[in-house]
Amino acid sequence: MEEILSVFIQEAREQLTDMEAGLMRMEQGDHDPETLNAIFRAAHTIKGGSGVVELGMIEKFTHVVENALDKLRNAEISVSSALVSVILNCCDHLNALLDLAENDMREADAETQAKGGALANELRGFLGGAVAPSAAATPAETAAAVESEGGGKTMNDCWHISVRFGRDVLRNGMDPEAILRYLLSLGEIAHITTLSDALPEPEEMAPESCYLGFEISFRSHADKAAIERVFDFVRDDCELHILPPYSKVADYLDLIAHLPEETMRLGEILVKSGALTQEELDAGLAAQQAGSAVAAQVEGGPPAPHLGKILVEQQMLQPEIVEAAVTKQKQISEKKADEARLIRVHADKLDHLIDLVGELVIAGASANLLAQKSGQTVLVETTSVLSRLVESIRDSALQLRMVQIGETFNRFNRVVRDTAKELGKEIELVITGAETELDKSVVEKIGDPLMHLVRNAMDHGLEPTAVRLAKGKPQAGRVELNAYHDSGSIVIKVVDDGAGLPKEKIRTKALEKGLISENQTLSDQEIANLIFEAGFSTAEKVTNLSGRGVGMDVVRRNIQALRGTVEVDSEENLGSRFTIRLPLTLAIIDGFLVGVEQSTFVIPLEMVVECMELQPSSEERNYLNLRGEVLPFVRLRELFEVNSDKPVRENVVVVKAGGRKVGIVVDVLQGEFQTVIKPLGAIFGHLRGIAGSTILGSGEIALILDVQALANLAAGAEERMHAADGALH
Repeated sequence: MEEILSVFIQEAREQLTDMEAGLMRMEQGDHDPETLNAIFRAAHTIKGGSGVVELGMIEKFTHVVENALDKLRNAEISVSSALVSVILNCCDHLNALLDLAENDMREADAETQAKGGALANELRGFLGGAVAPSAAATPAETAAAVESEGGGKTMNDCWHISVRFGRDVLRNGMDPEAILRYLLSLGEIAHITTLSDALPEPEEMAPESCYLGFEISFRSHADKAAIERVFDFVRDDCELHILPPYSKVADYLDLIAHLPEETMRLGEILVKSGALTQEELDAGLAAQQAGSAVAAQVEGGPPAPHLGKILVEQQMLQPEIVEAAVTKQKQISEKKADEARLIRVHADKLDHLIDLVGELVIAGASANLLAQKSGQTVLVETTSVLSRLVESIRDSALQLRMVQIGETFNRFNRVVRDTAKELGKEIELVITGAETELDKSVVEKIGDPLMHLVRNAMDHGLEPTAVRLAKGKPQAGRVELNAYHDSGSIVIKVVDDGAGLPKEKIRTKALEKGLISENQTLSDQEIANLIFEAGFSTAEKVTNLSGRGVGMDVVRRNIQALRGTVEVDSEENLGSRFTIRLPLTLAIIDGFLVGVEQSTFVIPLEMVVECMELQPSSEERNYLNLRGEVLPFVRLRELFEVNSDKPVRENVVVVKAGGRKVGIVVDVLQGEFQTVIKPLGAIFGHLRGIAGSTILGSGEIALILDVQALANLAAGAEERMHAADGALH
């Protein structure tokens, strides 16, 4: 039951996300009936699932929401921003109830119940004060309620449900009686026959096995999908057939053919339930005997349509029997094609797989090194093949954890909507690059930093409507979220078209807080980056969103913890652009090994552009001429204070990071290497230029270089040198 509950909670959260997205589309003018139907189905699925796992607090509250959505579907009430806001708040409340269920709480506390009651009353206000019937109402009460809500209509739509529960239903924690009881919330059972034909002899009967089946005539206004969802939690453990009202005789005969019980017994049940008359059954069975010839010919004889036409002309078959036989194979093929091709795998299992693949990479590198030292050609070739296979396994394993960032981006539709209403601003959110993929572990950890950036863009960046109009800007402010791949990294941009950063104000605040000195000269970029300092804020007053000086320093710290960087560019009255650069994965990368004295370092291979020898003419400066282009570089020997003598020949590894090229000067180049990233301890968190560590095939430790930090360091040194030269001249 614990596993079933976990699956329900996960799927319910996904349904709530879909509900929120649909509701906001409706609020923005989406009039597609399928959008509303999808929202209703999501609520109904949550309600049905909560009934199965016996979460009454969710089932009862969702019933109220479902009632409001049903009124919307029937055009009895109209869509409004106020109604959407209330239903969105109901989604938040359902998420809170799911949190309680996740903590093994079956009933809500008094405060949560009060919030739910207030929301339910708000909803009922939109429904004209009507109170929805309880999910625990009796069948008669439910039928009366549905009849009254339908304006006095009687439920004359009679469905036929045939269900045979599997042997393991009870073992899996499912109760057939509870499922049928929930079915009553959609309508009433006009006739039911319990089938126990599958019962074995008493001495062979297993007390935990289920042998029951039911033939049900069911009156309801619900559609087939809604009725099917009642059986969602046992779909893999039962045989279910649902025939709509007024189905053809051929459909009932086909049902009989697919069921395990004896034909005449099932026919009698269908006649007794009113699904068929005795005359229809007799005629249908007689025609079916002749139709068996058609079914046989479909699988290998003459063309079925031709043979069927002959039999119809000779009045041996009814046309619908021929139609059913001809399409039989097609239906089977379509059923197989529609089978689910996705499986859910717990994230911990994937993490464990990645860890094992990482160890496999290290072991493979060690075996390859030993093979090369041995000088045995056959062994070297064998380990080479092994290395290629390990690389393929690595790529496939990492691909399992790659997810689209769109799911994270879409969460901000709701955030922007609610924040805009709170601030009294008109704000448009534009999302691009939602299909960009990156590691699931990165996606999970980037959500909070993005939340801070988006909120700050709306609060600090975008001006009030009146100010925007006075500046000649569009009335609605614009916030953009964009993601794309670049040089083996993922780049995420948060852009707004607001007032931009007040750089003079930032400088003044920084002086007040002692972050800079009075005579310190800062570039525009350095001034803008001051907003990432702890406790820094230029807000005039504290609001629910910002002004307390917390948030932007957390953004930088969290992004750096992901081995990423964040930069800000701003232009007054035009807006700001925050650029986040992150690695695609936190687990394994292709690296390029370099050495300085006895130390070995790893540069991410996707950032390496080319390698060259350092010319003696570059000894006295920190840049070189790369085919007419100025290339600043940083010496690892100086950066890590290696005090031994320089080698006669030094090499430059040209790398590209953040759109700029820089050089990294090293002693030796050692070639490509698959690198398993090992995080450094907290004590090394202050080190610049180091992103992590790895274990080489020889068992030695190598440090992984933070190329972006080194690029910034090299570029900064070049700017300071030019500034000094300008001051001298």
